[in-house]
Amino acid sequence: MQKKKFGNTDMQITRIGLGCWAMGGGAWGSQDDNDSIAAIHEALEQGINWIDTAAIYGQGRSEEVVGRALKGRSEKPYVFTKCSLLWDENRKVYNSLRAASVRKEVEDSLRRLQVDVIDLYQIHWPNPADEIEEGWSTLAKLKEEGKVRNIGLSNFSVEQMQRMQAIAPISSLQPPYSMVKRDIEKEILPFCLEHNIGVIVYSPMRSGLLTGAMTEERVKNLDNDDWRKNDPEFNPPRLERNQRLVALLQEIGNEHGDASPGEVAIAWTLHHPAVTAAIVGARHPRQVKRNNGAADLQLSDRDIERIETFLHQNP
Repeated sequence: MQKKKFGNTDMQITRIGLGCWAMGGGAWGSQDDNDSIAAIHEALEQGINWIDTAAIYGQGRSEEVVGRALKGRSEKPYVFTKCSLLWDENRKVYNSLRAASVRKEVEDSLRRLQVDVIDLYQIHWPNPADEIEEGWSTLAKLKEEGKVRNIGLSNFSVEQMQRMQAIAPISSLQPPYSMVKRDIEKEILPFCLEHNIGVIVYSPMRSGLLTGAMTEERVKNLDNDDWRKNDPEFNPPRLERNQRLVALLQEIGNEHGDASPGEVAIAWTLHHPAVTAAIVGARHPRQVKRNNGAADLQLSDRDIERIETFLHQNP
């Protein structure tokens, strides 16, 4: 699988990484840990060399599953995780970027992941807004202390990244990016390209929307606690437009050796010069197999033009 230098780090990462949000269950409905572990093992066998998770995914569950899946393996992938979203004894979620809180979070993540150092530690969200300088300063100190190897941001604006740069260099940014969510193209991606900030985009298939699997009936049958059930993009009339987009992606995929719509959607994000790699979530080994080909799928200028024309005509 192709690899690319990751921003200002010394890591060469595969163009696709395994996203572990859904492995925490919760907002994604029920999830079997054995399926999650099997998906992680399949990703490693397919050549993926990095995993992205977060403490908040399943309130520690996702990190624990990753730790279990990697335990005892002689060759381990890079492990990326995040801080700033926590939960209390009643499992109520809150934000904190205070130094003591971040330090406790990193120790908890190290324990759950069963590792001695975290390859990339990221601030998950820039909240509370008045604490981001304190949080970023703490991450910089954790790097100096050897608790983490590299530090990055997730969901930050250009203005917020500029504030962080005044404290310590930014290794990476993790923003959402897909054909149906393109707002980062205007300012964020050009800024990252200019400042050698690695970009790993999440939701390149818009959480399964662009895979072709999301019919109106399928959405209705999602678990009640699955956030997609009430998302406008997954329901008429937006769903009908998105299904027509999927049909176009399938046409293009057929012209590239029977690539899936999801693989075309992922490859489209990788086509942008500022994007280092894409986070592709999976809950089962078959999902890993289905989307892995995107890493080596090279879309032509004509393919990109057809997609752009559709998006322009169907905004």
